[in-house]
Amino acid sequence: MIDREASLLAFNLRVLAQARRADVPLLERLRYITIVSSNLDEFFEVRFPDWLELVRQSAQGETRQEFADLSAQAHELIDEQYRVLNDEVMPALAEKGIRILNHADRNEAQRRWVARFFEAQVRPLLVPVALDPAHPFPLVANKSLNFILRLTGDDVHAAGGAIVIVKVPRSLPRVIRLPERVMPPGEHGFVLLTSVIRAHLGELLPGRTVEAFSQFRVTRDSDLEVDEDDMTNLRQALRTGLTTRHYGLAIRLEVVSSCPPELSALLLQQFALPPEALYPVNGPVNLVRLNQLIDQAPANGLRFPPFEPGWPQAQWPKGSSVFERLKKGDLLLHHPFQSFEPVVEFLRQAVADPQVLAIKQTVYRTGTESVLMDLLLEAVRRGKEVTVVLELKARFDEEANINWAERLEGVGAQVVYGMVGLKTHAKLLLVTRRETPRKGTTLLRRYAHLSTGNYNPRTARLYTDVGYLTADPELTADVDAVFLKLSSLAPLAGQRRLLTAPTHLHARMLELLRSVAQAARQGLTARVVVKVNALTDPALTDALVEAGQAGAWIDLIVRGACILRPGVAGVTDHIRVRSVIGRFLEHTRVFYFRWGEASAPQEALYLSSADWMSRNMLRRVEVAWPILDDTLRQRVIDECITPYLLDEQDAWELQSSGDYTRTAERGLCAQQALMRLHGCVGP
Repeated sequence: MIDREASLLAFNLRVLAQARRADVPLLERLRYITIVSSNLDEFFEVRFPDWLELVRQSAQGETRQEFADLSAQAHELIDEQYRVLNDEVMPALAEKGIRILNHADRNEAQRRWVARFFEAQVRPLLVPVALDPAHPFPLVANKSLNFILRLTGDDVHAAGGAIVIVKVPRSLPRVIRLPERVMPPGEHGFVLLTSVIRAHLGELLPGRTVEAFSQFRVTRDSDLEVDEDDMTNLRQALRTGLTTRHYGLAIRLEVVSSCPPELSALLLQQFALPPEALYPVNGPVNLVRLNQLIDQAPANGLRFPPFEPGWPQAQWPKGSSVFERLKKGDLLLHHPFQSFEPVVEFLRQAVADPQVLAIKQTVYRTGTESVLMDLLLEAVRRGKEVTVVLELKARFDEEANINWAERLEGVGAQVVYGMVGLKTHAKLLLVTRRETPRKGTTLLRRYAHLSTGNYNPRTARLYTDVGYLTADPELTADVDAVFLKLSSLAPLAGQRRLLTAPTHLHARMLELLRSVAQAARQGLTARVVVKVNALTDPALTDALVEAGQAGAWIDLIVRGACILRPGVAGVTDHIRVRSVIGRFLEHTRVFYFRWGEASAPQEALYLSSADWMSRNMLRRVEVAWPILDDTLRQRVIDECITPYLLDEQDAWELQSSGDYTRTAERGLCAQQALMRLHGCVGP
């Protein structure tokens, strides 16, 4: 099997490759570089701490070598990232008149403007701290920008304080646009905050000489760990944990490549880090902040053409009742090619309808601002019974979710936090409506929305996902049973349509793979296609290998980490693995199985919130639901499977060596085809 962490780094290499594509607009190429930095920040914050702890416990041996090998791969990736930035993307942007000007590049007028900006906006917020027994090394927050200075001069050695630390407040912009009056016509100039401070370090310490300096940034362990068995209130425990998250165990130290060795050694010692944790970089230590340049730079064809997702007018005429529409059959939405607005409209109509009595929803990541959460608040005010299963442990969204929990509880909503020991990752929205189908008869009918992705309108424009609106009595009853389990901890009633984790989903996937393998051994039709974000569960991986060895043909469309090694003769030569990296983040989870007699094969197709990872299958509340309608099932195949198997522009094939190769530079692009099918691309 392929190492999971190495596979994650390989995924980021594929993202970085987007920054080298001539057919990708320049500012989008820069954005891919920032995405890699953001991904790597999370990689070090979440994936690396366990490795570093093992190394600290064992100075030698196999573990230390594995850590060294993984660190070497991370170093190579980061070095390549800065090479692409400095040698390809920034020169290309300069040709288009967009420049980042260092101090040496700035003319006299530009230097005067920068000096005034420093004096008025920056200097008042900087507090140099000279290190001596009375001034210990200051606390450095996770991923914050800092400078380390070494001073020289007789007065320095006499008074102490030869080393100075300068912390840079997060409130300061990292990219500053120069005014047009100091730029040549047609050019757009920017300066980095680090360059502004670097040019004026001497002014922070009058009477002293700065002999050497470097910016630096520390990445810390950011996983919030709470003992759910030893607390009375999860929300309060997490709120407390958030206050200390920024000062967790140090994991990575970034400095500029010109940092003197003695200064980097001092920092490594201060943060108790091994040499492998030092990352000298040829540029600013936080490339994520270059998003500020992308936001400020003029477009001029340097961004992707504007794209407006389409409303499914043929399936649900805009302005008509969603409840009357769902009585006629289920509705499938393919985001971002189709708008997320129908999901909002579903909830909006439920809130406004006096016949709707109850609304239940799971929330994992919804953002700090959310029209859906505002609608839930309004539903409570209108007297409806509102139950929200809000996952407080959604990594890096804990604070936003805690704030929503408090607002919802403040107006009287019933808020629960799922189940102890499990994250609630399922995406479910259930509406219960009182209806009178005929005179004198009243009944309660359920309507539901299930999704492969989050209830977040912003990311719904950036991620590919499938949403499913239904009034099917059996499926909606299953959804209701999941909410009952989450709120009351009652045993999960028999599920007729829905597969849930951690109770049934994993076992059912293994069962289906065994059925396919058995059919293959008998020489019958045997086919599997799985589209997920990650494949790292050992049991599912072994079952896929077994089915492939039996003769089944298997296609795996895995965006990120994949531990299965395809193409190994006699073992996985019936298995193909590809990864699609395009304009939108692939996020849809689809599981397709076909087996049996060629004339009448059995077929199962599921959409799901779960990846094929052990955490999803065994340590989260997840759901998968079957697509039974022939037309919708074929649509899922035609839109979520076939284009991605045929994609040539954005697809990468995983080789038996563990390396990925891009299939082609021209040809079919699945995402572009789907945009043309459902939406419109601007000029």
